[in-house]
Amino acid sequence: MSQQPLRGVTSLRFNQDQSCFCCAMETGVRIYNVEPLMEKGHLDHEQVGSMGLVEMLHRSNLLALVGGGSSPKFSEISVLIWDDAREGKDSKDKLVLEFTFTKPVLAVRMRHDKIVIVLRNRIYVYSFPDNPRKLFEFDTRDNPKGLCDLCPSLEKQLLVFPGHKCGSLQLVDLASTKPGTSSAPFTINAHQSDVACMSLNQPGTVVASASQKGTLIRLFDTQSKEKLVELLSNLVSPLPLPSHLCRWDLPQIRLHSRWKLQPRGFRRVP
Repeated sequence: MSQQPLRGVTSLRFNQDQSCFCCAMETGVRIYNVEPLMEKGHLDHEQVGSMGLVEMLHRSNLLALVGGGSSPKFSEISVLIWDDAREGKDSKDKLVLEFTFTKPVLAVRMRHDKIVIVLRNRIYVYSFPDNPRKLFEFDTRDNPKGLCDLCPSLEKQLLVFPGHKCGSLQLVDLASTKPGTSSAPFTINAHQSDVACMSLNQPGTVVASASQKGTLIRLFDTQSKEKLVELLSNLVSPLPLPSHLCRWDLPQIRLHSRWKLQPRGFRRVP
């Protein structure tokens, strides 16, 4: 089988420790190692069709797939778990789990014991990968981008998504919330306009978010809700921001060259 040329990237996601990234494409799926940069594997169009979303579980053999693009083989309302270690030439031999909904899936996040599936107005959390069952269901503000992040740490099971109030972040500790019950609201009022993207650091101690204006990023302590750092762009027009801000520790923040740290925090660059 000849490998098709790369074209039409529909989404790109890093794995939980940023050692790999995966691309959902019109031609299937591509998986790359970061250092050194090299292709680790691929699923061709004949196997999976055009893809809308793909998510890796660390560096394991499990991938979450959602159909999309111009010639999908799988539905946009289903999340399929692909086990690349299973024997078999047919794609059906590799598909081990399916989660199906009534509306399109906009995002998927995974950790070693849970999978989070994001719809436009609702988020579902399931145990994973053994004997999956629904643990939580959260209603959200209208969330057309499927904004959400899940802490990969073994010590902290923190989930963040848009709060009901404009510009707010909702945080849920999945470890301390009982399945089937609603959690007490833990909200950070991060911005005055709608949130455009959000990201947790690996330990789950800090959450970063950006507003739709694209000129402001704020970092908050997830325990105290205290604002730790503020970043402002020198651009008048909005600066494009990645949907996945970063996996970072505070002393190692790396951002676009037009953001600059000043003694009192991040301020405008002249």
